[in-house]
Amino acid sequence: MLNLPENFQSYSEARQQGFMRMKELKEKGKKVVGVFCTYTPSELVLAAGAVPVGLCGVSDEPIPYAEKSLPKNLCPLIKSSYGSAASDTCPYFYFSDMILAESTCDGKKKMYEMMHELKYTHVMQLPPGRSGEMALASWHNEMLRLKEVLEEQLGTVITDEDIKEAIRLKNRERKAMLDFFEIGKLKPSPLSGYEISTIIDTNSFLFDTEEKIALLNERTAQLKEDYARNFAGRPSRPRILITGCPSGGVREKIIRQIEESGADIVGFENCCGPRAQIDMVDDSLDPYWALAEKYLRVNCSVMSPNPGRIEALEEMLSDYQVDGVIEIVLQACHTFAIESDRVKKFLTTEKNIPYLYLETDYSQTDTGQISTRISAFLEILQGY
Repeated sequence: MLNLPENFQSYSEARQQGFMRMKELKEKGKKVVGVFCTYTPSELVLAAGAVPVGLCGVSDEPIPYAEKSLPKNLCPLIKSSYGSAASDTCPYFYFSDMILAESTCDGKKKMYEMMHELKYTHVMQLPPGRSGEMALASWHNEMLRLKEVLEEQLGTVITDEDIKEAIRLKNRERKAMLDFFEIGKLKPSPLSGYEISTIIDTNSFLFDTEEKIALLNERTAQLKEDYARNFAGRPSRPRILITGCPSGGVREKIIRQIEESGADIVGFENCCGPRAQIDMVDDSLDPYWALAEKYLRVNCSVMSPNPGRIEALEEMLSDYQVDGVIEIVLQACHTFAIESDRVKKFLTTEKNIPYLYLETDYSQTDTGQISTRISAFLEILQGY
């Protein structure tokens, strides 16, 4: 059984409740910007007086609709995102005044061209790598360009003070998220990976940042108290670190399965974890340069080269006392699939850490096979 709080709210429940909150905000005249990725500088959206909301893209239901226009051998996240919008089954897309996207991969870039036909979609042109002065300068220019687009599309004016205020607010939210993530460092962990994944995703359906911070701080304090009363000194189950692609679309199929099979997911080295939260934005610098520097440091496989990911993995292996690593790669996600060989060699050869590679999509067709492989992997961990 998973260790979940009595008032735990599932992803679907939180998503449904978010619909009503969003409707109320729109009735009050609030502007909404739909977003997809951790490279998105939400500070600029907040500075524009708008609400950033994560768009739908973790369900297999809209994929058949998307495949009327998109190739079948495309990443399920891309197909789900487009299908949700094109089939008018994502209320958050419906309520959005504009879409803020990013050129993180070729599939997304081309899909956004089609999405633009449905609703105004601004694509930030992410540099292909972080090295060299031109990369930072290019990303800085994208920050300035986004400011102009937001002002034009939302009918507002963004001041430097607006941005600095949003930076300070988001830094507080990042600190609350990091404190929550770091509960997983406790051994044994009082926090399930299923809850981590769910809370981080459902937080996007809370549109008051102060409310998010308060709820995260409250849950973190509860978990620390729970650990001291009920977990400290008890034996630990195998401790698993998840790496690879965003795992929200396979939360039930893989994340829950791992923990119900007898292990604890203690951390995420992917978009569900501290990857995009670990760095604060320096509020003493020019805000556009500060945002450019922070958001260019995200260790995603779309970056070439991407040494920061291995460095982050090494740090998390130690900090979270990891026994094994499971890499989840969504089908047709070429950057993570290619990078997985490097990750495997680092873990198995350099660190002697057991590693399991799972390539999957959002369907349920491979559920039995994945369950078998997870069970076999956990048996291997028992021998270490």
